[in-house]
Amino acid sequence: MPIYEYKCKKCSREFDVFQKITDPEVKTCKFCNGPAKKLVSLSTFHLKGSGWYVTDYGGRKAPVSEKSKDETKTSSAPSEPAKSESTSKTDSES
Repeated sequence: MPIYEYKCKKCSREFDVFQKITDPEVKTCKFCNGPAKKLVSLSTFHLKGSGWYVTDYGGRKAPVSEKSKDETKTSSAPSEPAKSESTSKTDSES
């Protein structure tokens, strides 16, 4: 069951309430019966395991687009091995 935080507008006290998502919002302070307002608080869970951004993409790895550019540069740059293969064929034929 979620924990919701509230703050009283009259006495400025903050308090927590365990309630279902479908339960109505608390309107009065449990200390002084003054008007209460729901607060927005930080989440307390952390996504772990395979398939989450933190584990799969959180590192400092190069993006896929940069890797593919580097691979195409290296594969298109050395045209000499193709020449040496053709010369080796002519040497073996002789």
